[in-house]
Amino acid sequence: MCGIVGYLGDKPSEYIILNGLKKLEYRGYDSSGLSILTNNGDILTEKEIGKIVNLENLIFKNDISQYHSKCGIGHTRWATHGEPSKENAHPHTDCTNSISVVHNGIIENYSSLKDDLINKGHKFLSKTDTEVIPHILEDFIKEEKDILKALDRTLSHLKGAFALGILIKNSNPSLIGVKKGSPLILGIGEGEFFLASDVTAFLDYTNRVIFLQENDIVLVDKSGYSIFNNCKKIIRKEEVIRWNSSQAQKGGFKHYMLKEIFEQPEALYNSIIDKVNFEEKSIIFDEFDTEFKNFLKEDIKIVISACGTSWHSSLIGKFLIESMSSIPVEVDYSSEFRYRNRKLSKKTLIIAVSQSGETADTLEAIKRYKGDNKILSICNVVGSSIPRESDFTIYTHAGPEISVASTKAFTTQVIIFYTLANYIGRLRDEITEEIWVDNIETLKNFSKLVQDTLKTNSYINKISPELAKYSDFLYIGRGINYPVALEGALKLKEISYIHAEGYPAGEMKHGPLALIDENFPSVVLLPKDRLYEKMIANLNEIRSRRGKTIIVTDEDNIEELNNYSEIIIKIPSINEFLQPILITIALQLLSYHIADFKGCDIDQPRNLAKSVTVE
Repeated sequence: MCGIVGYLGDKPSEYIILNGLKKLEYRGYDSSGLSILTNNGDILTEKEIGKIVNLENLIFKNDISQYHSKCGIGHTRWATHGEPSKENAHPHTDCTNSISVVHNGIIENYSSLKDDLINKGHKFLSKTDTEVIPHILEDFIKEEKDILKALDRTLSHLKGAFALGILIKNSNPSLIGVKKGSPLILGIGEGEFFLASDVTAFLDYTNRVIFLQENDIVLVDKSGYSIFNNCKKIIRKEEVIRWNSSQAQKGGFKHYMLKEIFEQPEALYNSIIDKVNFEEKSIIFDEFDTEFKNFLKEDIKIVISACGTSWHSSLIGKFLIESMSSIPVEVDYSSEFRYRNRKLSKKTLIIAVSQSGETADTLEAIKRYKGDNKILSICNVVGSSIPRESDFTIYTHAGPEISVASTKAFTTQVIIFYTLANYIGRLRDEITEEIWVDNIETLKNFSKLVQDTLKTNSYINKISPELAKYSDFLYIGRGINYPVALEGALKLKEISYIHAEGYPAGEMKHGPLALIDENFPSVVLLPKDRLYEKMIANLNEIRSRRGKTIIVTDEDNIEELNNYSEIIIKIPSINEFLQPILITIALQLLSYHIADFKGCDIDQPRNLAKSVTVE
């Protein structure tokens, strides 16, 4: 996944595509490429790793302007399947180079599709899930002789969420777009048309757009465009974009952080969909070999090494793994772990957690134990340093995260820990069939609950001016939500510069209670779980000292809680193991709106960097 651009018109297509790809650079990527239809109807593809300027130099060197192309597709790739390389960069073509495809999203069942295609004689050049698409379409075009029917049959074989841009070898230039779960927009100019995953790519040329809907197929040629859904021609409303280019990069959101908070339903879905088979009620980690699976069944312990926000997600991971598999887990700051003179048993698994895969302390920590202990990493960037130093890697599919303050990277790490804990627990026969099925079913509907949680945004925005006047906050939680209190406090101080502390609620009497007064508000994490009554007792402790409270809860009996607080943020109910993600999202919104009201530089807070690559 990352950015799609397509063009059909009278201008040189390579120029339009390169310009569009540059507009999408803010999304982050590791390679780029384009395919053009030449003046004799052939497809020419150029790809390069690294920055778009590398692709631009290659195109200039090969002088593709000589082909006078008026139609093409381009892509910036953020690696999900296969490391960053020319072979894995998009576009991907079929065996005869008559079809070229760019793709955002994930094809869940690509592995079985690829095996079937190889058995039919198809040759694959990459390790991506995307490459199965042109090969399947190649077969159906031969059978159908009708592009729409061939596309419909192709889509019926693909499982997952995706957006596609497609070129087919033809003397009559045409452009094809497909939307299923991932954004795709048609731009309408004067005698020219555009496809893009983000309007930023073509706003220099037109602001007239159609936002394609689920399962739409758009066919574009010089005469115009047609949109089909389930093979029926339909009419979609044309809209006019009023954003400027900077706003468009942020999807209409004021800041990248808010945009990334709202991207979490898709990011969480993408992070589990290639690991969880809902029909068969199974979890599969293709990353693990038989030896490692057997190792996980043994009498082992786990040490997790991480920094910052990743350390908080790891604390939740500890709770999940210990609860579901009975394996003892330690969580250590990488900056401490790397310097301690400690001998670990061969039966110790080290899990390294990092969004960027370049976190210096975490990288050095695993280098120290590499060879002596098995190392598993959880990371968002394919081909980065930490995965290269690891024996096994589980990738989150959060996509690029531009804002320095991590949001979707944190929640996707948590959902990976949830999936991994279930997997290990089942492997060790610690989870019953009934609980196993229930846990997987809960995942199936989880994105909807995340979307419901995001509906708290307007209420949180409304209460933030009152809260922004305070200079100190205390965040408290119990059990699995104690790390959420730590993360909530971290987010507030990162972007608003307000001092905040996270604390286990049971420790209130051991010091923090001395700070409580009417000028020191407490954010109380109060899900209706087995520790609910204990948290009510903590609420009483705060209120009896005239402390102001902000409650985050899934409790339906809000009237009872009104006795404890004037500010109650209500989120959906779910099992205790996934509740931290929903609570975290509410706390992300709380931090964001307080910082926004204060006028802080939210996406680039002072003194902080996105990837900490030095000590």
